[in-house]
Parts: sequence; C-alpha cells; structure tokens
Amino acid sequence: MNRIELRKQSSDNQAGPQIELEGGLFTSSSSCPGKHTIFAPMHYEPNYAYPLLVWLHGHGGDERQLKRIMPLISMRNYVAVAPRGVLPADGAKGFTWGGSSATASDAAQRVFECVDAVKDRFNIAAHRVFLAGFECGGTMAFRIALQYPGQFAGALTVGGPFPADGNPLSELRRARRLPLFIAQGRESSAYPLDRTCEELCLFHAAGLSVTLRQYPGGDELSTQILHDIDVWVMEQVTGVPSEANRETSEYLDLN
Repeated sequence: MNRIELRKQSSDNQAGPQIELEGGLFTSSSSCPGKHTIFAPMHYEPNYAYPLLVWLHGHGGDERQLKRIMPLISMRNYVAVAPRGVLPADGAKGFTWGGSSATASDAAQRVFECVDAVKDRFNIAAHRVFLAGFECGGTMAFRIALQYPGQFAGALTVGGPFPADGNPLSELRRARRLPLFIAQGRESSAYPLDRTCEELCLFHAAGLSVTLRQYPGGDELSTQILHDIDVWVMEQVTGVPSEANRETSEYLDLN
C-alpha cells in the first residue's frame, strides 16, 4: 500500500501564496483568524455548487497538509479548505487541536470562519459541507460535527478516535442523521482495535450512521485511504453507493 508522509512539516519558510498544481489552485490566506489554505478544483465551474471538504491536520502539521492530500483525493470534485490548528504542538513543530472544551470552541469557530471565507469566493453547496481530519484532527472533526450536526453533510476521521469526553453526543437526535466515516490502521497504536470495539458498541447503542473501514498498517495515511475518502463523500453527494464499496468486506456499515 502506498503511504504518504504528512508529519515532516514546519510552519517556517512557507512557500509563496499560490501553487499551481495540474490546474488545481492552492491559496494560502490569513483573511480569517488563523492561517488557512484553500484549494480550488481543476476547471472550476462557477455555475456549479461544489461540495466543500474541510480538512483538519494531525498533530505537528499545519494547513499546508491540504497541498499533499488533495491531489490524492480529487483534483476535480471539491473545493477544500484547511485551517491551522489552534495550539502549538507539544514536542513537535507545527500545530495541534487540543482536547479541552475551550480549544474545541476555538476550533469550531475557526472552521466556521473558514467555511464562510470559502463561500465568499466560490459557489458552495451549503448542504454539502464535509468535515474531515487526520488523527487528532479527525477526533476534532467528529467533535465539531456532532456538536453542530445540522451544519455538515458528513464527518470523517482517519486514525482519530471518537472523542471520549465533553459530552460529544449532546445533540444525539440530530446526530443520528449525520453520516460518519472512520478509517483505521489494523496495527495502529494511536487508535487500537480494542478501542474501536468499545466504540462500535457505543455507535450501535446510540443509533449512529457509521461506516468503518480498516486498512493494513499502523498510523500511516495511505493513498488508498484518500481514494476511499473521495468515494465515500461522493456516495453521500450523489446518493449512489459505488460498486467497489458494495463488494468489499472491509467496510462495516452500522446504518
């Protein structure tokens, strides 16, 4: 399985404000509080309302992770934005999201401000905003989406456990309508299988709509995971399950 390295990043010596990549446009900006990166798809069509993918980086990363992942998710299907984490990362360069109620509130505000900034520039389908993240960014993505389930069309975590504190299911009735996607490495140390088994019991009891997919390896982010993110999100957008996902036994759907 092909893996990509997202950890060796620094907030220093950033590149210029724009990078042209096969027709897709990345723009770094600080127009809303906290720096963020925006991705515009190839052959952007202003008369089409695009899904928006909001990406929360992992521990020690920053908003520029978006430049690494979007070419492997899709260069055409989405507008995307990645805000910078709300805290400096302990023991590493870059940033993180924290786990307290205060940092969760700051993270949610940053996400919504960046969504508004993107909507000012691009034609976005308001009912097709997806929140996703890697490791602690994935945990924060679930925390925010479950707190504001009416604002998102789905939430995704890659290697980030379900939030264990702060009453993440306080909006349970509405959260039951929110599609959730979990990608996990079978040998992960950050998100071990025994924790997943505990979470599955919670998901079932709460009546959440969860798709779990497990992959070979540990805490790496692979090209296959990023491809499957695109497939799953487009299933939510179109309402049509892909043939490949219907046939794989690696999916566990708790709908």
